[in-house]
Amino acid sequence: MREDFCFETRLLHNKHKWEPETGAVSVPIYHASTYHQPDLDRFGPYDYSRSGNPTREALEETIAELEGGTRGFAFASGMSAISTAFLLLSKGDHVLICEDVYGGTYRMVTQVLSRFGIEYTFVDMTDLDQVASNIKSNTKVLYVETPSNPLLKITNIQGVAKLAKAHGCLTFVDNTLMTPALQRPLELGADVVIHSATKFIAGHSDVVAGLVVVKDPELADQLSFLQNAFGAVLGVQDAWLVLRGLKTLSVRLKQSTASALAIAKYLQKVPEVLDVYYPGLPHHPGYAVHMLQADGAGAVLSFRLKDEQAVKTFVRQVEIPVFAVSLGAVESILSYPAKMSHAAMPKEEREQRGITDGLLRLSVGLEDVHDLMDDFERAFKTLRKERGVTAIGTAG
Repeated sequence: MREDFCFETRLLHNKHKWEPETGAVSVPIYHASTYHQPDLDRFGPYDYSRSGNPTREALEETIAELEGGTRGFAFASGMSAISTAFLLLSKGDHVLICEDVYGGTYRMVTQVLSRFGIEYTFVDMTDLDQVASNIKSNTKVLYVETPSNPLLKITNIQGVAKLAKAHGCLTFVDNTLMTPALQRPLELGADVVIHSATKFIAGHSDVVAGLVVVKDPELADQLSFLQNAFGAVLGVQDAWLVLRGLKTLSVRLKQSTASALAIAKYLQKVPEVLDVYYPGLPHHPGYAVHMLQADGAGAVLSFRLKDEQAVKTFVRQVEIPVFAVSLGAVESILSYPAKMSHAAMPKEEREQRGITDGLLRLSVGLEDVHDLMDDFERAFKTLRKERGVTAIGTAG
């Protein structure tokens, strides 16, 4: 892949743009679990598909090139990618992690890693002083999610990476919301980049997958060993679906990001909306940092209504967004973090982080943005009417 090509061109034109033997312009799907070896002492490039498969390898090489890494690794889900990366830790190690991290990551750290004697501390990573003051002698990993899920907090990747290197730690960055189309953490000093490829990278709500990319060859060898040993690899059909989704990543994100900004600006003017969280808004606390380290604000935003009852009314009235877990698809997805993505987090922990019962998260898809805003406006009108009836009844 030529490095002077723009990102959009590199998504399509790389070593896997056609298959050399037949000229096919789609990566072949190799449904092989094992491979014939030519001789007792001569082995081919593949032996067993847990250890390596040509279809999965094409995806791993492609994501490594797009992120600017040495090697990529494809896993059966975003959580298996995160879990395998955490296997770099050992008993007695400590991980410092951003406080409003994805609920599945929170569950993994608090309920699984803790059982193996791995310590953890949650911290507001938007404050580098807090990060620095919470690094211990046994800290091995600083785990960043930026923008964070669901409050879209922004962490200075370069600042955290410098602190990590000064203390001999690794920096992990969950880049799911941005993808390499908008943010490339390895270029900012991170050591490990993680994706739930289920989301924007695949982009069509039809596959579950995870990706990891690293820059250091020695670290790549360690992760390669763990991927093979742990075995949570991505199946070939799913690898092919992710490769197909990658081809349209840039155009999908451009439209969805433009729509997300328009919707965020609209929601700021809605009386029923108490707060809007989107790093593309100039008043966002992390706006300046994000615009320095990323090429766009992305397609995910969150907004806060008064309470759970307001959320129920709003969700019942909207017609266009799917009300579901997940994000990053061609269709808009409306989620309720308190009972979906962060259900694993105790209520007091959620509320301490600002994940209240009135919070909704919106992943903006490819629908016409005016249709989306009209749909939202109809829902807000119903909410106003209900509130009005309640207020009259209370006053009476």
